[in-house]
Amino acid sequence: MQKIIITYGTRPLAQRVAQAIGEQLQVQFATSEQVPSILQAKYLQIPTAANPTFAHELLKCCLDQQANYLLPLGFREMESLAEAALLFEEYGIQLLSPTLDELKALFVLPNPAKEVEIQIIALGKNLLNQQDVAYPGSGLLAFSDEGEEFALCTV
Repeated sequence: MQKIIITYGTRPLAQRVAQAIGEQLQVQFATSEQVPSILQAKYLQIPTAANPTFAHELLKCCLDQQANYLLPLGFREMESLAEAALLFEEYGIQLLSPTLDELKALFVLPNPAKEVEIQIIALGKNLLNQQDVAYPGSGLLAFSDEGEEFALCTV
């Protein structure tokens, strides 16, 4: 079974994404936030995106966990990882995040409400049902009812 690492794992959005994934992918949460000692085994501890080694630390986590996908949920994380996207690609790990140029152009929807349908997009396809979508890139997105307008979802 393929594996995905989701950052900000302690946040409701990450938990919601994991629920949407269901049994299709094995989920591993990662966080730079404080985790109660009783829950530490459930979360990979990672540095904050401000750390200069952030991308390399996440790559190491992905390799150690044998993850196929990395879904960053923090905007600053996405910026940092976009600069290192090629590095992840070289190791066969698909970064589910927009490029730097896309980050500048996309509308960002922080903490989308439960009622907002979210989709995990990998290079223009919904990762969970393999259907094509109007957005050719990657990331956690919410689409309009018509499916032609979309917003990047973050914590």
